[in-house]
Amino acid sequence: MPGSAPASAVVYRPALPGEHAAAEALDNSFTTATVLEVTASDEGFRLRETPVDPPLRKVYPAEDEGAGEGGEDAHVIVARAGDALCGAITLTHAEWNHRLVIADLRVAPGHRGRGIGPALMERGLAHGRELGARTAWLEVTNVNAPAVRVYRRMGFTLCGLDTSLYRGTASEGETALFMSRPL
Repeated sequence: MPGSAPASAVVYRPALPGEHAAAEALDNSFTTATVLEVTASDEGFRLRETPVDPPLRKVYPAEDEGAGEGGEDAHVIVARAGDALCGAITLTHAEWNHRLVIADLRVAPGHRGRGIGPALMERGLAHGRELGARTAWLEVTNVNAPAVRVYRRMGFTLCGLDTSLYRGTASEGETALFMSRPL
């Protein structure tokens, strides 16, 4: 893309205080030609990747922004290409069970597919290890099949779901998928 720096020119570092809001403002919308159809029963659940035509475009509404993204105790790592903020990962650490929570991972649309997301995740996981976390955990909607594929490549596996998490929100009808990986 014009104006996009190669991944080698990207600098990763902890966010400065003024960058937290900018990280949350990065466009996290996506378009997908497939979704994960969830079949849940008392005995477990099954996911099946299903094509959608036309492709689904998901834009998160403003009221969902910042929901569950860590608050004051969050640690944010940013990716910058020159003066442009091109990605960020927001993390929290749950001391009671030694879990690193990946509260948010965003890569600006013009910078996607260049390894920035995995590089942010690796830095986030390293931060978790420094804190003594034993597991990393995240939540993703079933309609974000591209993110689920990426998280699987990063070593995450499905560990649960919640069919009611998005009730009463703009994401009504979607299912929350929970993924984790050991650190």
